[in-house]
Amino acid sequence: MIKQIMKKSIRILINTLIIIIFFVPFYWMILTAIKTVQETIQFPPSFWVSNPQWENFVTAFKAIPFMKYTVNSIIVSISVMALQFLTVIPAAYAFARLKFRGKSFLFGSILATMMVPSQLVFLPIYLMFSKWGLINNYLSLILPFATSAFGIFMMRQSFMQVPEEIVEAARLDKATELKIITKIMLPAAKPTIFMLALFSFISTWNDYFWPLIITTNNNVRTLPIGISSLRMVEGGITYHIVMAGNLLLIIPIIIAFFIAQKQIIRAFTYTGEK
Repeated sequence: MIKQIMKKSIRILINTLIIIIFFVPFYWMILTAIKTVQETIQFPPSFWVSNPQWENFVTAFKAIPFMKYTVNSIIVSISVMALQFLTVIPAAYAFARLKFRGKSFLFGSILATMMVPSQLVFLPIYLMFSKWGLINNYLSLILPFATSAFGIFMMRQSFMQVPEEIVEAARLDKATELKIITKIMLPAAKPTIFMLALFSFISTWNDYFWPLIITTNNNVRTLPIGISSLRMVEGGITYHIVMAGNLLLIIPIIIAFFIAQKQIIRAFTYTGEK
């Protein structure tokens, strides 16, 4: 009895420490976002704000073309997510259920690309897009991320959870491969689809390096690029304005996460079973 109580207490303590570790940076971001510029650089730092500066959010919103950047981010994120669905789902189904020569080698090659830093291929992609005249274009922000090796892996694992007998029965009923995907595979893989959508949205929404390289004007630049320009908005280092902008940046991500939270937990469970 005492051992069980001790184990439970230790588990609660560890979970509490993990929550604190993950919560402290977020709390510090909120705290900095409502401080004055003097409070952000004072030492020792204060862990509470007696007079919140809510106008920091207004300053961050007005200092850059915030709505234009937001619309650009929405267009790019949704387009990438849609393209990844169109490419990832058929590829994952092929690797999970179809038989063809070189399948294992091809799947291993796709997984191997996950170990290659994306920055390594940005230069040749940039040169190619520059030759095609796609600099400062939505296509240049979307096409490099039209598919996802990690997404193919996740969806393949999820499709493999569907019993082979169900697929064979559908084929005996003369169901096409497209019908098997839409009527059997996708409903069974619903949690993984939610997770793929969330991962795709977050990675594209937060992407900073590639939009910084491929865009040079505000017409197609995304929100992270705009937020980075807040550092010198008042002629000096303005951590409070930057943090206010970052809070505005992550609001859609937080909303999306809480909406899909249950599905994400189920997806992690299903993906790790095989």
